[in-house]
Amino acid sequence: MNAPFFHLLFVLLGACVPVGCAVASPRAVHRGDTSAARLSPSRATEPLASLKNTPAASHTVRELLASGLASRHASEIVQSLTDDVGPRLAGSPGDQAAVAWALARLRAEGLSNVHAEEVIVPHWERGVETGEIVSPTRQKLRLTAIGGSIGTLPAGVEADVIEVQTLEALDTLDAIAVAGKIVFYNTPTERTRDGSGYGRAVAVRALGAKRASAKGAVGVVIRSIGTDQERLPHTGAQRGFEKGETSIPAAALSMPDADLLHRTLAAKKAARLRMTLGCRHLPDAVSANVIGEVPGTTRAEELVVLGAHLDSWDLGTGALDDGAGVGIVIEAARLILATGPRPARTLRVVLFANEENGLAGAKQYAKAHAHELDRHVVALEADSGTDRVTSVTYGGAPSQHAEFVAMAANLSPLGIAADSAEADGGADLSPIRALGVPVVSLSQDSSGYFDIHHTANDTFDKIHPDNLAQAATAFAVAAHVVLTMNENFGRVPEEKRERRH
Repeated sequence: MNAPFFHLLFVLLGACVPVGCAVASPRAVHRGDTSAARLSPSRATEPLASLKNTPAASHTVRELLASGLASRHASEIVQSLTDDVGPRLAGSPGDQAAVAWALARLRAEGLSNVHAEEVIVPHWERGVETGEIVSPTRQKLRLTAIGGSIGTLPAGVEADVIEVQTLEALDTLDAIAVAGKIVFYNTPTERTRDGSGYGRAVAVRALGAKRASAKGAVGVVIRSIGTDQERLPHTGAQRGFEKGETSIPAAALSMPDADLLHRTLAAKKAARLRMTLGCRHLPDAVSANVIGEVPGTTRAEELVVLGAHLDSWDLGTGALDDGAGVGIVIEAARLILATGPRPARTLRVVLFANEENGLAGAKQYAKAHAHELDRHVVALEADSGTDRVTSVTYGGAPSQHAEFVAMAANLSPLGIAADSAEADGGADLSPIRALGVPVVSLSQDSSGYFDIHHTANDTFDKIHPDNLAQAATAFAVAAHVVLTMNENFGRVPEEKRERRH
């Protein structure tokens, strides 16, 4: 987005345009990003939606739109979190520092009832990581342990490689063909705007080691679940092994090295690989969900939740995942505090612990707040990076869908359209959604997100201030409308409460 578009929008909203507020940061355009909002200057000058047919918005909504789009405070929050704290893997010193940072930040932004709620989290450390093809030609590989993997012996694990593309392809093989080998899952991730390509590919990371171990494999490597071609592997969590199952080391290869291994196997019909992983499981640690509120007035007991996760993986500084989400929800709360009269309902910001490798924070929140979940009117989660919100979906009572449509109409000046797909809310909301709490999903453009996701490249320079401001404004407007409306969204029907992925 650039200055001409923002000028048009602010004129239509009856506001003035701060000088220079809408110039996109050149550093945010990174290789492999196909987001039209970043790479198409001509499109960026066009309005994102026709405002002629937009329903008359309240004065407060117009103020939120104007002040939110002019602000770069969300990006400043992300910069503080990534520069002052850095990586925040559950159980690590960075995780503890992030909790202290969040408590101080929410208080500084003017939220009330700011406090930490203890969460017991897993503590896993990465350690040394090396990999190489040892025959037929010796080649170094760039790899990283999949979160939750066991380590190898100090000498590493060395074995012949067998390649499959999917979990289902592995299932068709006899155990004798897999036993004693390292299984290579060569599963591509399709680049999609809605992130569905990631959703289709991620099962091999989550379940690949379990399935391969059951057939006698001694290790697993996967093509990183990502859409870039950088020589930077993507980490991420695997599904934990049950008691009695044999755990095996698992790592993700960078895309160029996955291609190299595939070519070697195709040309030579055989390859032998050695990898060394120094990762280890330590005793569980204490972390916390951090909570702050904007208290309501006439219906203060009714809650609207804005959630993001405070933890991150350890390779980068967690700017997109999920520093951006933290910036979005804190900025949305600040905008609501600064704009218009205090709303009827209470806004609650929840910064969840341990989303990346366990969801312990989300599960503990559902347990600790079970007594008041019937008063949670709706929950929204920000965990999709730095790009613009493009659509909004609903996950509540079908009988209340008209109320959602009325709420969504207030987002049309931001180029956001209501979508008929069912909202699932996001990972951290899944435990409360399973108990009936309605969710609304503000879906961000994910075209370039999985270039960066879970890599060492997840750093502050990838933040796009203009797009992050649009996302924070969208969350502020959506939350404000629900905080002030008389209606609610009912409960999620029983048959729709389980998360679909």
